Amino acid sequence: MNRKLIYIASISLLVAGCRTVEPVTPPEEEQKGDTVRNEIAGFYLLNEGNMGSNKSTLDYYDYATATYSRDIYAEANPNVPKELGDVGNDLKIYGGRLYAVINCSNKVEVLDARTCKRIGQVDIPNCRYITFDGRYAYVTSYAGPVSLDASHAQIGYVARFDTAALQIDATCLVGYQPDEPAVVGGKLYVANSGGYMVPDYDSTVSVIDLTSFTETKRITVAKNLWRVRADRYGQLWVSSRGDYYDTPAKLYCIDTNTDRLVDSVSIAVSALDIAGDSLYACATAWDYVEMDDVLSYSIVNVRTRETVSTNFITDGTDAQIQKPYGIKVNPLTGDIYVTDAKNYVNPGMLHCYSPAGKLQWSVRTGDIPAQIAFLYK
Repeated sequence: MNRKLIYIASISLLVAGCRTVEPVTPPEEEQKGDTVRNEIAGFYLLNEGNMGSNKSTLDYYDYATATYSRDIYAEANPNVPKELGDVGNDLKIYGGRLYAVINCSNKVEVLDARTCKRIGQVDIPNCRYITFDGRYAYVTSYAGPVSLDASHAQIGYVARFDTAALQIDATCLVGYQPDEPAVVGGKLYVANSGGYMVPDYDSTVSVIDLTSFTETKRITVAKNLWRVRADRYGQLWVSSRGDYYDTPAKLYCIDTNTDRLVDSVSIAVSALDIAGDSLYACATAWDYVEMDDVLSYSIVNVRTRETVSTNFITDGTDAQIQKPYGIKVNPLTGDIYVTDAKNYVNPGMLHCYSPAGKLQWSVRTGDIPAQIAFLYK
């Protein structure tokens, strides 16, 4: 039975049961690119939606049919009244489940990764990003409400929950406004941003021992930390947004064997991904001196820690991108996916580039396209 017939049958059953329901609009579909058949079935894309608009949505791209489907959550979950919620901040697949961190709705939405049907949720205030190790999920939380008033800012924490029970069993205090976490060698590293403490940003990475689930150390790095990725050499890459004035955005490298800062690269990072020895980064970096955004598309060799490209888009189509916001590299094909948030209010775009940096196809997304998660067969 095709998607449209399933939709019609579902509505007919609801009417026959004498219940009044809001009609569910089937996802919009577009054919984009060429069909691909390998170990990756497709990918999900989480659209943040502008804060306060309750417009976070989920899209899906199917490699076998080269079909891009927009806003699939409502059809899969017609009885969830507010759908995904307000501000989709992070998206990961782990153990056959899809985890969507919905920041201003204060929850982690847990879905079946194959069907997108809702399994449950975990309530965490002002939740930000998620990572996993063994049976547990680890979620960073700003703890307090969304507020740029430093007097209201609270020490953040990491919430740990069992992925089977979906129940929080412990929390660990870290720094102010913790953002991305990463697990390396039995330790959890958390980038503390201090984003609500302007101009007194936090500048540390918390190190948490996963066995005792206690913070054992803080590594001083730079102001306003954000993104975190581990490479295959035991190095942790951490981005700093700087202070938008005199302190520029930069990328830093930590040796997780010694937990010491060992290097830095002078590039800005809004989003990053690592494939092999290549770290891909795109950035929309605001500069109060120039009163404008500075856009960039960089590649760093994580083994040599050198910048090997200052623009991986080689065909000039970067001129079409207004606000580069997210990035993901297909580990099997090498294709590079870059999202464009446009004006942060209207629908954005997803661009697929070849490994050589040539535009292959583009498609309209939801508002503020951000995180991509590959679904393996």
